[in-house]
Amino acid sequence: MKGIILAGGHGTRLSPLTKVTNKHLLPVYNKPMVYYPIELLIEAGIKDIIIVTGKEHAGNFLNLLGSGADFGAHFYYVLQDEAGGIAQAIGLAEGIISNESVLVILGDNIILDDISEYTKDFKSGATVFLKEVSDPNRFGVPVFDNSGKKILRIEEKPNKPQSEYAVTGLYLYDSTVFDKIKSLKPSERGELEVTDLNNLYLKDGKLNYVILKEPWLDAGTFESLYESSKIIKDRLIKS
Repeated sequence: MKGIILAGGHGTRLSPLTKVTNKHLLPVYNKPMVYYPIELLIEAGIKDIIIVTGKEHAGNFLNLLGSGADFGAHFYYVLQDEAGGIAQAIGLAEGIISNESVLVILGDNIILDDISEYTKDFKSGATVFLKEVSDPNRFGVPVFDNSGKKILRIEEKPNKPQSEYAVTGLYLYDSTVFDKIKSLKPSERGELEVTDLNNLYLKDGKLNYVILKEPWLDAGTFESLYESSKIIKDRLIKS
């Protein structure tokens, strides 16, 4: 299994902090933001990691992270020329992934759970990681059946969410993911949506889910960046 960290985008919600740098290089307490997904992947047993980013700041990632040797890992770098959606960014790594399964994480997501048991036991299909939130309308939202256990579909940023859960920016996919991405059509905003990708697995009866127990930090806004730093600091003090 290989890992993909999606660290592109313009970070407009964090402007002017992102005027001269990529948001994933901003600090979250005592580390650059991108360190957290890297450490999550390595702790899950994944040492081959593809970092997808835009060409504007690719050199900054190289200067900061290098080959991956400092982390005991091996990094690959893939350039995303223009924003085309999360699924499109995943597809850029096809030549490196080959026939392996892959763990994908958005670079501004900080996951504090130990996910190694899920990567170790993963065989096929896809797994999404859910978290109960107060504002699910900002995310992809699973719609459950009457039992509350089976996902019927995932709705992207619905006006009236049918559950209190959000699909976080962490995904496990088998090697069929790249063929599925090629079959996707752009959404109304011209992007290949990860929700559409997940719904393809769901249609085939091959989408599983895990509910995260620890805090899920999405450090893509001023408020969440600040709160993420506070939570990380508090956890370090307690440890």
